[in-house]
Amino acid sequence: MFVKYQHVERWGHAEVEGINIGTCYVFPKIDGANGSVWLDANGEVNCGSRKRHLTLMEDNQGFMNHIALQQPIRDLLNAYPNWRLYGEWLVPHTLKTYREDAWRKFYVFDVTPLAHEDDWYIPYQQYKEVLDRFGVNYVPCIAVVHDGTVEQFHNIAERNDYLMKPGEIGEGIVIKNYAYANRYGRQTWAKIVRSEFKEANQKHMGAPVIQGATMVERAIAVKYTTKTLVDKERAKIENAIEDDVAAGKKRTPIQPRLLSTVHYCILKEELPDIVKRWKNPTIDFGLFQRCVYDQIKLHAPDLF
Repeated sequence: MFVKYQHVERWGHAEVEGINIGTCYVFPKIDGANGSVWLDANGEVNCGSRKRHLTLMEDNQGFMNHIALQQPIRDLLNAYPNWRLYGEWLVPHTLKTYREDAWRKFYVFDVTPLAHEDDWYIPYQQYKEVLDRFGVNYVPCIAVVHDGTVEQFHNIAERNDYLMKPGEIGEGIVIKNYAYANRYGRQTWAKIVRSEFKEANQKHMGAPVIQGATMVERAIAVKYTTKTLVDKERAKIENAIEDDVAAGKKRTPIQPRLLSTVHYCILKEELPDIVKRWKNPTIDFGLFQRCVYDQIKLHAPDLF
C-alpha cells in the first residue's frame, strides 16, 4: 500500500512550534525527487514517488528501475519486511552543485513501520545500524542539538556541504526530534532552507532565545515534572478511561490528557514555590509548557 511522505514544515510554522525543545537530530536537506520503497504482501519490492505508486512504465525519472537493481535494499527488506524506506532519488532538480558521483543514487532519510500509517518514525540510531549492516545509502545526521536556538540551526545549515562540490554549501537542513509531537498530536519535522532563511524577516522565522541547560523554563520543568507525578496522574487517567469504557463510552487516548493534566497540576500546586525559589522569574509560559511536555515524554516513553 502506498503511503505519501509527510510534508516537512518550514521553521517558525505553528505545526513545528517547540520542536527544538529536547534532543534534535539535524540532517542535510537534499534537493532531488522523493521516493519510497517497501514490500507488498507477496514479498515484491514496490516503489512510490511523492504522490503515487510507481510502475516500471511510470517510474519517476528512472527511480523504480534503479531500485530493481539494488540487491542491498532487497536484502534489507527481506530481513525487515515491515519497514518502509523513504528517501531522496538524487536527480537534477533546482540545485546543480552536487558532486558527479552523488547523482542517480537513492539516499534513505526516514524509516517507518509498514503497518503503522500515522507518521511515526523509527529513530535514526535504530535504522542507521541496520542500513550500515546491509550497505544501503542514507542521509547522515550532521549534528545533535539539545534545546537548540534558531541561530545554532542556521549555523549548521551554513556549514552543510554533504555531497556538494568543493566550496559549495547545501540547500538547507531538516530538524527531527523523535520525542516531539506538535499541538495536534502529529510527529512533524522542520526545515531551514538557507536562501529563505536569509530573506525572511527574523520576526517571522524567529524562535525563543534559549540559553541551553540554564534556560529557566527548562530548569523549572525538570524540577517539578517528576516521574512520581507523571506516574500518579497517569494511573488516575487510565482508571478513568477504563471506567468510561465500562460505562459504554468510547476509549479516548491517554496522551493529550496526561500532557495537559500534569502541566495544570504544576501550575496549580507549585507556582508559589516557583516564584519564591526562582525569585520572581520572567517565564515564557508557552515555552514552559513545551518543556513540561518534553519531561513527561521522558518519564512515559512507552506512550510517546
